[in-house]
Amino acid sequence: MPWIRISSGLVAIAVALMITLLGGWYFCLGIGALIYLGQLEYFELARAKGSAPAAKTTLVVSQVLLITALLRPDLADAVFPVAGTLICFYLLFQPKLASIADISTSIMGLFYGGYLPSYWVRLRGLHHTATLPLGGFWPQQWHLEALPLGLQATLLAFICIWAADIGAYTVGKLFGRTRLSHISPKKTVEGAVFGVLGSLAIAFWGAYSLQWPWPWFAGVTLGLLIGIASLLGDLTESMMKRDAGVKDSGQLIPGHGGILDRADSYVFTAPLVFYFVTLLLPALGQWHP
Repeated sequence: MPWIRISSGLVAIAVALMITLLGGWYFCLGIGALIYLGQLEYFELARAKGSAPAAKTTLVVSQVLLITALLRPDLADAVFPVAGTLICFYLLFQPKLASIADISTSIMGLFYGGYLPSYWVRLRGLHHTATLPLGGFWPQQWHLEALPLGLQATLLAFICIWAADIGAYTVGKLFGRTRLSHISPKKTVEGAVFGVLGSLAIAFWGAYSLQWPWPWFAGVTLGLLIGIASLLGDLTESMMKRDAGVKDSGQLIPGHGGILDRADSYVFTAPLVFYFVTLLLPALGQWHP
């Protein structure tokens, strides 16, 4: 099982790096596929608790939201409440009277499974320059500081998340003794602390490499944001699985479980990194995204 887990993880990382480098429609379609599969798993968890969410409607409007984030990122926030209204409209006119749980799980599916992940497309699109068909991009120089802003931030965020996940998993397995939360008995305080430290180390290096203003402060802030948000995303998905009475959200990825089991660390991270780059960094000094 460890070798299957490692092999499938390496393949996933390779695919993620490729579509991230390309950007444009390549990245959007990749994130769209993850959103679609992740929402299918989420709605199965909701149905296990007796809810009847508007799954098909939510799946469709989430993809519309994602495409808007690519083509008109300034309108993505406006699409979200419209999409939520359409979901409620659909549920209100069903033959069977919808419950509070049906509406809540549907809107949560849109927010958790569609809106928050769409920030990755918005982040990757910052200062994007298309050099390939379908809005793709291929680097001429492979130094991090020579890449477009959106690609810099996305790669740095991904590496921080990987460092946090690998650090937490490894240290938790080898040295973990203190249980972090009853939500996920396998999570330990030792693993969580080392995961956050791993994120901090990568973010600190990135801040100095990219010559951000106040690099020590920017690095520590980004590292903490990603490390803590990654952990909270993991615990949130564990809470949903525990409530639904299942061990994994699916069986799509050998050795890892479902899409949500692997993508949970990325959900809450995306908007935090986006606003860190577009709001906090410019406020720190003479730096403009």
